Amino acid sequence: MGELVDFFVRSRNFILFVLLEVLCFYFIINTSNYWSVTYFNTSNRYAAQVLAWSNAANEYTSLRQVNADLALENQRLNAQLTKLLQSKPEAPAEYKADSAFADRFKFTVAKVVDNTTQFANNYITIDKGTDDGIRPGMGVISPTGVVGKVKVCNQHFSVVTSILHSEFLVSSKLIKANDIGTGKWDGGDPHLIKLNAISRYKPVNKGDTVVTSQYNSTFPPGILVGLVRSVGVQPDMTFHDITLNLATNFSTLSYVYVVENRLQAEQEQLEKQIENEK
Repeated sequence: MGELVDFFVRSRNFILFVLLEVLCFYFIINTSNYWSVTYFNTSNRYAAQVLAWSNAANEYTSLRQVNADLALENQRLNAQLTKLLQSKPEAPAEYKADSAFADRFKFTVAKVVDNTTQFANNYITIDKGTDDGIRPGMGVISPTGVVGKVKVCNQHFSVVTSILHSEFLVSSKLIKANDIGTGKWDGGDPHLIKLNAISRYKPVNKGDTVVTSQYNSTFPPGILVGLVRSVGVQPDMTFHDITLNLATNFSTLSYVYVVENRLQAEQEQLEKQIENEK
């Protein structure tokens, strides 16, 4: 307390000066319409600016929750869209999809905690594991397209083999040409991927859409792989040389959806049985 009193005593002249300045400022504002209006306009402008900064800061800090909410909403919409597409496939009118088949895909939201794009074989780590029902072999997609396949899991994390991997293949359908090929990264640009095994006699144009085909048990059919960037044909080649712009931007990947095919084990077991009998 004594030190506080000593401070006021030592600073009494400065404190008196400040008080007199405030008092003068008060009288000027209250006795002059011009200065009163100027003061209130200026103070309102600065108050509005401070409020705008405060709102911007609050919005920025809430972006994580907003992204998480959007991921959950996309999960719900993905599940509904996939079920609808599987229940009404392109087939003769007399064909009726089995309800279990139509509802076989389940989606789980996961956050990306690590991701590489600079190597020949790239991997992604997500924050969901066996405790969340994740297991090796499940497909992984983003809100915009194919991401990869789960490689290994523990209780709380999983490592995903990225589509940016030298050995990753995805059965893909060129929608306009109605032809099936294989998507494979060539180890170069992480924004591009090759589409192989498309006949040179099929019409292919820049901008054509490529999606996952129905001939795999990992991904639901119709998930975007990319758009045709360039098309070339070598004179002695049977297939087009097609480069796609990848649908998924791996440099900004934050949330993904792990896809469980509830009937995958049953399908693969039957197919393996047939292979063994050959």
